[in-house]
Amino acid sequence: MQTITKYFVLIVLSLAMQILNAQDTIKKPSDNDKLETFQKAKDQIANEERELLKKEVEAINNRLDNLEISPAEAEILKKEAAKKRALNIENRLAIIDHKIALYERNGKDYEFVGERAINGIIRIGTGDNTSESFVYIGDKANDKPKNQKYDKRTSSDFVLAFGLNNTIVEGDKLDNSPYKFGGSRFFEVGWAWKTRVFRESNFMRFKYGYSLQINGLKPTDNQYFVQQGNQTALEAFPENLKKSKLSISNLVFPVHFEFGPSKKIEKDTYFRYSTANQFKIGLGGYGGFNVGTRQKLKYELDGERVKEKQKRGFNASNLVYGLSGYVAIDEVALYVKYDLSPIFKDQAIKQNNISLGLRFDID
Repeated sequence: MQTITKYFVLIVLSLAMQILNAQDTIKKPSDNDKLETFQKAKDQIANEERELLKKEVEAINNRLDNLEISPAEAEILKKEAAKKRALNIENRLAIIDHKIALYERNGKDYEFVGERAINGIIRIGTGDNTSESFVYIGDKANDKPKNQKYDKRTSSDFVLAFGLNNTIVEGDKLDNSPYKFGGSRFFEVGWAWKTRVFRESNFMRFKYGYSLQINGLKPTDNQYFVQQGNQTALEAFPENLKKSKLSISNLVFPVHFEFGPSKKIEKDTYFRYSTANQFKIGLGGYGGFNVGTRQKLKYELDGERVKEKQKRGFNASNLVYGLSGYVAIDEVALYVKYDLSPIFKDQAIKQNNISLGLRFDID
């Protein structure tokens, strides 16, 4: 054990002597060289901060062009960026001035921590703006960004849709529907996420989310809905109806595959695919459940206006599912959806809801 210890001590001493000898052979810079290095560093600071400010302003302008922020917000962000860069220049120049003062006061043999690498860094780990090396020690300027630019494959949209609503009755034609074509309408509001399917192409997108769908039906010929056990049927109302409407509310989770061209936008640090002003086709479906059914009646009784709201099940299907699709240009689409599940469960004659209208996907 003592022999091993002796050899270890000899190796350490040998390495130490080599380091000392190597340091003696290094030519120390002259006073003029050192001061010139500091002056170059001061000149470089202003150039670096100006370039960084230029990139920040460019990023703010891109957000403004994409309508992510207002002109007033953009102006505020630019002023804040300029103020930050100005303070950075002031603080960094002050650091160099203090180093120059230390050097001039203590002479060329005085060496302080970090004076060999004014812009030096020690980094462990990687990030979006660093080189591929996991451990890096050296000049920050040489820690170059990765070749791959920042890619955001998923975006989100606010969904709003409305239009005409009706039913397809088993064994009958749509034009013979017992419901008013103009008066029966649907409304949908929700949120959708859109993810690019392929890494290098945006031709196909997977769209998914949640929506509240409200399907309204207005019967013709002074009729209203009557629930009799497990059957729901239309019957003539004893008074003259001003309004008769059944509203069925469903919470659904739509899924679509969206196809269409897009424009690739490339910047220094990121790229995006934009479908603004582009033609799009979406095909898919939805599934969910009923969250409420109610009937609204308005009529006159003995010369008085009566408004009656009936909130009950009306044998509406608890689970709903169907097919849907849209054809769009930019944010506006022609939208159609069809319930494969019947409106009322356990009925002798099945009725399936169908809707046609406009859809807006607003990012």
